Amino acid sequence: MITKRSLDRRTVWASSLVAALLLAGCAAKAQAPVVTATSAKAPAVKAAPAGVVLEYKMPEGRALSYQNTGEAVEATDMMGQSVESHTTSSEAFTLRAKGRKEGDYLLGVTVDSMSMTMTGPRGDASPDMTGLAGKTFDMVLSPLGQEVDVSGAEALTYEMATGTRNLATTFKLFFPDLPGKPLKVGDSWPTNADVSEKSGTVELRLAFQNVNHYEGLETVDGVECARIRSEVTATIAGSGNQQGMDMVFSGTGQGTDLWHFAIKDGIFVKSTGELKMDMSITVSAMGMTIPVTTTRKGAVRLVGRK
Repeated sequence: MITKRSLDRRTVWASSLVAALLLAGCAAKAQAPVVTATSAKAPAVKAAPAGVVLEYKMPEGRALSYQNTGEAVEATDMMGQSVESHTTSSEAFTLRAKGRKEGDYLLGVTVDSMSMTMTGPRGDASPDMTGLAGKTFDMVLSPLGQEVDVSGAEALTYEMATGTRNLATTFKLFFPDLPGKPLKVGDSWPTNADVSEKSGTVELRLAFQNVNHYEGLETVDGVECARIRSEVTATIAGSGNQQGMDMVFSGTGQGTDLWHFAIKDGIFVKSTGELKMDMSITVSAMGMTIPVTTTRKGAVRLVGRK
C-alpha cells in the first residue's frame, strides 16, 4: 500500500536530485555564438573600449583554484500540505595546465574538498563525499571555454538516495563560454547548454538558454574584468522509478547570472546566480501530479592562482 508518508519520502528524494543537478550547473554556456548590439542591462563601473576580445589563456604550469557554493530550497505540495527541503553544496578544486592538446588546453583537475547537505521533513539524506578529496582527472578546455572532454570525471562517484552519481555534470557546465568575436559595451549574444544525468533509475535532462549582455569593465580583487549579465531560461525533463513508483518530471525556470572574466589574463574570476524552477512530478500509480518549486542560488570564485 502506498501511503502519504512513503510518497512524501520518495518524491522528496527525487526532487532533491533535481536540486543537486541545478547546483552543479553554471548557466553561461554557448554554442555557435552570434554577437548582436543591444542596450546594456545595467551600467558597469566604467566604460570599456570597443573591440574587447575574451579568450581563455592557460599556459603550461598555470594553476587556478576555485570555490563553488550553492543553496537550493525545494517547496513541494504534498496532498495539500507544504513540504520543504534544503540542499547546500560546497566544492573546491584546483586546475593545473598541462599543455596543449590539438589546439585546446589539457588541464589536470584535483578535487580539494566536496560536500553536500540535504535535509527535509523526513531527515537527513546527505551523501558521503569525503572520499572524493584528493581525487584527480584530466579534462580538455577550448580557448572559448567549451569543455571538450570531461569523461575522466565520470569515474569519480558518490552515492545518493536515488543511486550513484558522478562529477561529470559539475565540470561539463563550469566554465562560461565566450562569444569568439570582439565585444563593445551593449553587445549581447545567445548561449545554450544541456546536460543529462542518470542516478539509479532516475534520468533527468536540464537545458539552459541564455542571453548574455556585455556591460563593460569592473575591477575585481584588483583585476580588470569584463562584466557580463546573463538572462537565463531553463527547462527540465525526465523520468524514473522510486521504490516501485513511476515518475515523470517536467518544468521551466527563469533566472540571472552575473559573471566576470579577466581580460588580460584570460581567466574566469567569479560568478553569482539565481534560478527559480517551477516543476511537476507526475506519479502514475497515484494518478496525481505534484508541484515543486526550487529556488537555487550559486556562486563561484577564484580563490588562488600560481
